[in-house]
Amino acid sequence: MAVLDVVHYGDPILRKKCKSVNEFSNLNKIIDDMFDSMYEAEGIGLAANQVGIDLNLFIIDITHTDETDEPHIFINSSIVSTGSDENMFQEGCLSLPGIALDVKRPETVKLKYQTIKQEWFEEEFSGLLGRAIQHEMDHLNGVFIIDRVGEVEKIQYKTALKELRNNTQNRITSEKQTKGFVL
Repeated sequence: MAVLDVVHYGDPILRKKCKSVNEFSNLNKIIDDMFDSMYEAEGIGLAANQVGIDLNLFIIDITHTDETDEPHIFINSSIVSTGSDENMFQEGCLSLPGIALDVKRPETVKLKYQTIKQEWFEEEFSGLLGRAIQHEMDHLNGVFIIDRVGEVEKIQYKTALKELRNNTQNRITSEKQTKGFVL
């Protein structure tokens, strides 16, 4: 198992809609690495594109709460419907370190997804798990929490977002330059 680098705001993979998982044979290692990475970063959820993998795959572990006693793995997920009642909750994001915003989301979400055994389920979720699912689904569709708040809140974090984007662009440029030729 390996800890993967969490990519930050400004990396193009975070703004694209992720591809469906078609090949399940190598997913166990990816999922194990994602859990290691999420735990290392002290998060409760992680989408595959947050570690640079273009797949419709995310994990959530809220076993530290009374809501659930096992981590969750969601593959090829899509939101079928959401409830009409909404609430505000402060959300952070591993790809936006140091930024936490009050985000309004539906209290319930119905999700269609596959398991690692390729079985399909359609299930309704609420509470922290329901919110985390919506947050990770946003990632798989190229949406950040910053996209879910008003202009005043965006302005408040303008400098931090610009710095994150610049650092990410510098890292990407540096990685491209160091690849060079392999002899």
